[in-house]
Amino acid sequence: MLVIESDARAAESLTQGLRRHGYDTDTAATGSKALQAYRGADLVLLDLELPDLDGLEVCRAIRVASDVPVIAVTARASELDRVLGLQAGADDYVVKPYGFRELMARIEAVMRRARPLGVPAAQVITSGPLSIDAGTREIRLGGCRVEVTRKEFDLLHLLASRPEKVVSRKQLMTQVWDDSWSRPGRTIDTHVSSLRGKLGSASWIITVRGVGFRFGHA
Repeated sequence: MLVIESDARAAESLTQGLRRHGYDTDTAATGSKALQAYRGADLVLLDLELPDLDGLEVCRAIRVASDVPVIAVTARASELDRVLGLQAGADDYVVKPYGFRELMARIEAVMRRARPLGVPAAQVITSGPLSIDAGTREIRLGGCRVEVTRKEFDLLHLLASRPEKVVSRKQLMTQVWDDSWSRPGRTIDTHVSSLRGKLGSASWIITVRGVGFRFGHA
């Protein structure tokens, strides 16, 4: 695991706690060092307040090149900050100060989601020009790859695997975010809006008001 934290004391405290729980942990104090070190990590804890680069830009750079899970850890607590963090590609968002047990629970949840989905690598869902490959975790539209985040892929794959059914917001929070206790809010809407934009049509994901969403056709 890679801890990206500019505060040396906070980084040391966090890494000691993680190591006590069995995690092999490295640290990086700057964005530039983080971009050199993340490739060998199985999860990244990213402080958004870095001395050289904006943490959101670091998150975007990691997400473009890798599917490694990223949890943003930051003092930025507004709803807009959370939305921007998720749009940048973070898999989860933890606000300082936080409880260590909560952080561990979120790490474990994200790691569960990062493991293979347990489906054959050759399984591909197709609908017209759209294909969703669960083995390679690739989405293609008209033969061209569509770059999506981990959560966007999981969301679209879940809907597409149940083409005739409406998936409730609560189900999405539980199965995509491993979060059965939070009230579904703008997180889902943000990811749906981003997917619609990347797929070039709102018709791929149909909103069923008061219930949730279902897979559609462009």
